[in-house]
Amino acid sequence: MRNYRGMSPRTTAIVALIDRMRVPVERMTEEDRHEARATRYRLTPPHSWITGPVDPSVGITFGTAPARDGYEIPLRIYRPRSIRDTQDDVPVIVYFHGGGWVVGNVVNYDPLCTHLATEVGAVVVSVDYRLAPEHRAPTAVHDAVDATTWIAAQGDVLRADTHRLAVCGDSAGGHLAAVVAQVVASSGADWIRHQALIYPAVDLTMQSPSIDEHANAPILSKESILAFRSLYAGGQALEDPLHSPLFGRLEGLPPTLIQTADLDPIRDDGARYAKALRAAGVSTRHTNYLRVPHGFASFPGACAAGRQQRWELVHELQHHLGSALA
Repeated sequence: MRNYRGMSPRTTAIVALIDRMRVPVERMTEEDRHEARATRYRLTPPHSWITGPVDPSVGITFGTAPARDGYEIPLRIYRPRSIRDTQDDVPVIVYFHGGGWVVGNVVNYDPLCTHLATEVGAVVVSVDYRLAPEHRAPTAVHDAVDATTWIAAQGDVLRADTHRLAVCGDSAGGHLAAVVAQVVASSGADWIRHQALIYPAVDLTMQSPSIDEHANAPILSKESILAFRSLYAGGQALEDPLHSPLFGRLEGLPPTLIQTADLDPIRDDGARYAKALRAAGVSTRHTNYLRVPHGFASFPGACAAGRQQRWELVHELQHHLGSALA
């Protein structure tokens, strides 16, 4: 049974509704997975009161990036209309959506990505990486690395300054952003200026104490984590840094923001990663948001913490990337 204790009445009501509307991954059939991936949130009131609106002042275009196996990775590209087409001093944010490497889609992140584009004054590129179990690990990682590397070489196409680039993601997307930052740093490149990791999954060996502390949490339970892990990387060496970036080489990584949710089973993944990054000499800011579960950043209308999380994220990205806005 889900444990909703510790949240405000408003957050509890919204989260309980979300749980009732979704099939938990551990009970999903193949048909359920396809349906979950195809689900598009309504982006008009009253739904947008919970998720936040899609900013109409941001233009959305589409592209692809080549993967190492010949696949074309779809990209969703956001650029504020207030930034002139001829202006090319625009920072870039590469975003990876959450969903346990199994579900989720880029369209449902339009509210967040348009918000970041407008408030930071940046081009945001959301990467539609391939999902498990049809494409098991490390396909998602390879797509994330290949897309980011390609984006970094496309300053002229994007009309942006790709040497002022950040990687960002939530949950499984936070895992991908962390791995991309490590892979790029290990190559000797320094064009990733910042990484923003929102309740990231960085230890697939599941050693974080919070996993048992919040085993029956809403939105994401221990049983769901085990199911996601099995579908994505079952039978693989989970301590490999491509699966568990907590165990990777951390020296030389860019300044980092980690945001965690106090009632989240993977809260301690983020906390442990922040501690390890600081020990490696990486400038790291870690904020643990109280009285909220995993996923809270996707419903800022349901809790004040969701709005504060967005403010902090924008502030950190602006600080490390600058802004193209006058």
